[in-house]
Amino acid sequence: MKNILVITLIIFTTVIYGQTKKDSVKTRKNLRFSLIGGPGYTPDYGFLIGGSALFTFSTNTKDTSLKRSILPIAFAYMTAGGGSIIIRPQLFFNRDKFRVFGLISMSNTIDNYYGVGHINNTSIERSKDSTEYRNIGYKFNPIFLFRFKQTHILYGAIIDIASKGINEPSIGMQKDEYFISEGGNSDGLKYLNVGFGININFDTRDIPANTYKGVLVDLSAVFYSKSFGSTSNFSAYSLIYKQFKELSFIGKRKVLAWMLNTRITGGDVPLTDLSMIGSAFDLRGYYMGQYRDRNSLIGIVEYRHMFNAGSDTKFKKILSKLGMAAWTGLGAISNNLEAIEGVMPNFGAGLRIELQPKINFRIDVGYDPINNQTLMYFNMTEAF
Repeated sequence: MKNILVITLIIFTTVIYGQTKKDSVKTRKNLRFSLIGGPGYTPDYGFLIGGSALFTFSTNTKDTSLKRSILPIAFAYMTAGGGSIIIRPQLFFNRDKFRVFGLISMSNTIDNYYGVGHINNTSIERSKDSTEYRNIGYKFNPIFLFRFKQTHILYGAIIDIASKGINEPSIGMQKDEYFISEGGNSDGLKYLNVGFGININFDTRDIPANTYKGVLVDLSAVFYSKSFGSTSNFSAYSLIYKQFKELSFIGKRKVLAWMLNTRITGGDVPLTDLSMIGSAFDLRGYYMGQYRDRNSLIGIVEYRHMFNAGSDTKFKKILSKLGMAAWTGLGAISNNLEAIEGVMPNFGAGLRIELQPKINFRIDVGYDPINNQTLMYFNMTEAF
């Protein structure tokens, strides 16, 4: 587990819909559909049959300035049993005066819980007996955003409804103090989280799914209460800063991107909703949820480079749809805001494949120096 954990067994069987041979035909179609899938292996779920589908479309074809809406769907069936489907919509309406973002997911997967805190999580070995459990649940988390007059400021409401079940907990998990304090036992543990909140952001990005230039400052607060039907009372606050600069002096489609992301929680926070580090969208190389605590802080700098070979020949056309990326980052978790237990460094590189104009499929390989592990990720859209 501490060597190279992922050797890619996916040589993708690729089927791309919505992209016809003639560009003149493609431009007349509003709905574009791309699909990539096949057998594979992921760092968090093992062997699987899965893929990613991407729908893009305009909600108003007469408005040429309106950003295209995207609907990426990731789906997988795990050979260990169970599966998952994740949808991350980015929908734009009414001359971009109204947006719907968010997350919808359903899962029945083998997952791992290492405990709470930096020191504990680092020392626990990932195994069937020490960390494994079956995660069964769903999440419905739309974000409705309205533009403030003619500015770059958007504001709106957040709904978060999630059912999370910890089933078949390992022996190691059954002995964990946090798990026991939450009421967990050999039968597992179940949560129902119902929360409502607000979101305010300042957004000048050209394309949120694959930004070349612009800034995003995003502030959100979500409150979960037993009066709403939640298992416990708690709150979660997040502040995200992203900036993107196109390096035109190097060439077209060369971008330097950086992000700061902090999440702070309060109240009786379920172990499934503690702030976590390690996913396909932040420090790639750390197992999902391996490091969790009440608060988290992440910083990443990433360089993205698409090739511009031209279109004189088929080879040049194919090469122009390829690119690469490289990043480095740091993360930290803490139980309180005054003390940080440890810093988690991270770096990696990846391949980019342009499936639709300015919409990439990415293959990232990230390294975790603390645990000396390398993990691989396949996703539609960029990490941030």
